[in-house]
Amino acid sequence: MRLGFLFGEVGNGLRRNTSMFVAVVLVTMVSLFFLGSGLLAQRQVDTLKGYWYDKVQVSIFLCTPDSTDVASCAGGGVTDAQREQLTGDLDRLEGLVEDYWFESNEEAYDRFREQFRNSPVLDSIPQESIPESFRVQLTDPTKYEVVASAFEGAPGVESVEDQREVVDRLFTFLNAVSLSAVGLAAAMVLCAVLLISTTIRLTAWSRRRETNIMRLVGASAFTIHVPFLVETVLATLLGALLSIGLLWAMVEYGISGFLTDLLAGQTGMIGLIGPRDLWVITPILVGGAVLLAVVTSWLALRRHVRV
Repeated sequence: MRLGFLFGEVGNGLRRNTSMFVAVVLVTMVSLFFLGSGLLAQRQVDTLKGYWYDKVQVSIFLCTPDSTDVASCAGGGVTDAQREQLTGDLDRLEGLVEDYWFESNEEAYDRFREQFRNSPVLDSIPQESIPESFRVQLTDPTKYEVVASAFEGAPGVESVEDQREVVDRLFTFLNAVSLSAVGLAAAMVLCAVLLISTTIRLTAWSRRRETNIMRLVGASAFTIHVPFLVETVLATLLGALLSIGLLWAMVEYGISGFLTDLLAGQTGMIGLIGPRDLWVITPILVGGAVLLAVVTSWLALRRHVRV
């Protein structure tokens, strides 16, 4: 097949069906934008897991005078001897504990007042009801059960909590958002498939005279089908490029720019995705768009353009 003939047929097809071409471009763009957003959200979850799992701690809360309903606190608040015993126990877990520090009642109460400074019941909470605690950084966060079993029920200990459980709830929510975006992308991809099929049917109808002439002079199925296929691939590729442009603007200005400045604080350290993550998923988006165009076109051509 001569390239001049192919480009002429593609140009005629685009000129006759400009509105449908634009519709395929826009639907592909929206579909891939949702799909890209879902993939980026998943990469963000993976990035945050690594970031937060290195920071989460195990908190060993000590008894207060009010925690008499716990068996290990039957004697009231934690004593100096119990506190020293717990310190010694932590020192003996050197292989599991990377670091630990003690938070006094005064420090815990100051932090409590800062965190809940806008709460209307803040002044009704007495300082002695805020427990002292040991904040423990584990060498391997998955070894929480070993540390918890060593301190739960120990004299002077009210409870042992793993902050990773709180973080896991956040990741569960982010995973749900990611799956929702991918679900919307799947619905939009279905719309794109139906639209591409309709576009090829209408294009085939508008070119039925040329197609019949080509068929009569002995043109092969490949020669007749290729212009339809090229038009569809061009539309989906353009849609893919536009969606990547939108995703880049979202990542560059929304996440790397605005959110990083908002969340990083004075340290400037925050684990958010960046343009590099977008370039990782770009082959998936472009390859998926081309595969969608080729498969959908092939099926539609077999049905609507018989040779």
